[in-house]
Amino acid sequence: MHNIKRRDFLKTMGLGGAAIGLSGFGLSVGKLQKHQKPNILFIMADDLGKEWISCYGAEGIETPNIDKLAAGGMRFENVYCMPQCTPTRATLLTGQYPYNNGWVNHWDVPRWGAGCHFDWNHNTTFAKVMKTAGYKTAAAGKWQINDFRVTPDAMEKHGFDDWCMWTGYETGVEASAERYWDAYINTREGSKTYEGQFGEDVFTDFLIDFMKKNKDEPMMMYYPMALPHPPLTATPDEPGVKGKKETMAAMVRYVDSLVGKLVSAIDELGIRENTIIIWTTDNGTTKNFRNKMNGREVRGGKATTRESGVNIPFIVNAPGIVPAGIVSDALSDFTDLLPTFAELGGAELPENWQLDGKSIASHLVGKSNDSEREWIMAMGGHPAKLTERGVEPMFEYRDRVIRDKQYKLFVGKDRQPEKLIDLHADPGEKNNLLSSADVNVIAAKDKLMAVAASFPEKDASPKYDSTPAQLWDQTPKSMNDFIKAFNDRRTKNKF
Repeated sequence: MHNIKRRDFLKTMGLGGAAIGLSGFGLSVGKLQKHQKPNILFIMADDLGKEWISCYGAEGIETPNIDKLAAGGMRFENVYCMPQCTPTRATLLTGQYPYNNGWVNHWDVPRWGAGCHFDWNHNTTFAKVMKTAGYKTAAAGKWQINDFRVTPDAMEKHGFDDWCMWTGYETGVEASAERYWDAYINTREGSKTYEGQFGEDVFTDFLIDFMKKNKDEPMMMYYPMALPHPPLTATPDEPGVKGKKETMAAMVRYVDSLVGKLVSAIDELGIRENTIIIWTTDNGTTKNFRNKMNGREVRGGKATTRESGVNIPFIVNAPGIVPAGIVSDALSDFTDLLPTFAELGGAELPENWQLDGKSIASHLVGKSNDSEREWIMAMGGHPAKLTERGVEPMFEYRDRVIRDKQYKLFVGKDRQPEKLIDLHADPGEKNNLLSSADVNVIAAKDKLMAVAASFPEKDASPKYDSTPAQLWDQTPKSMNDFIKAFNDRRTKNKF
């Protein structure tokens, strides 16, 4: 629910109902004229749930810069991602659910290879889409779905004009394991170790430099942060931090600090009122971390379909474009981002590309009080598998959750309902209502099962033209198999 009703908000700002709106794909809000296209900065932290963000009720930690974005913009309560890294990122990039784009499970391309990669010939990305509208595009942070040793120009092929990326761990290149101190980073000039430097600082400085060079043109910037994904590390702000939970908190605080640094740079460049900042995360916190939120202890839900795994913080801020002080209960998930970016920037959607999402642009700029979504969805986390046909989902039909604003349905690998939760009455997701005789509960179950029945009976496999075999390729049957082998080798000091 909104903290401030839209009508009252517009009155307090001296704006009529037509003062905020979309004109086709062009925005006309405040100092942003119809002919202007807004810059978009999309920041996505890695493995971080709501229970660590103070504006969501996190206790024992302060995130003032993120909180400021929320207070001056729109904070969402019901946004879904996938519970794992790769499926979330592929969903974000393509606007498709994993059962369509094939990236149902995690596959760490630089580590495992086996010919699999995120293929530009079989996928579109929001970067390619935004370039049709004249945007300069950049990415900095974590990629992990291409091996730059095999395709050095992969980022350019995916639509990015410039990039500064941690490759992911490259099997056989020990230096590539480092994403934080002495970070191993790929740019147009190739890959190298940034000795003595903290990777997240390198990414942030790259984006600021990109903005300085391109501030007179519309910019689409993608920042998939490495923080605060393990391994735990001291940060430049807190070099002496000790203890597991204390180090995690310090890493979160550094996420917040970098958000503040980027906002300050945007202010200094004089492009603040023409820049939409979106801050979110790719899934919940790693399961071995707990923190209190609104008086309740929350365990990290990464790789699970619990709300702590898939319902992530999502904040949008743009003075004069996005209404301030709004808490939105609108439903949205990461399939919505590509069409939202396109509508905000006046970009052409690709022909013959199946989009699963719906734009929430009109809601972001205050034209509507809600999204068009009646339901959102997330699929279960699990390792992928390697067969003679290549990389495939572990199961033909991955378990999933489907929810509306009140009820959440868990559907199993056999396509049958497993659990129904009333999230309003039971935020801890403990009470299964499947056998309830309540007419409202039955209606909710029937509605959500109808959604599940509309999905394909079999999940797609990743679509790619296999790259040639490499000497460093690993051939695990599953992620768990490789992790065991990796740990065994590390124990024997062979890694």
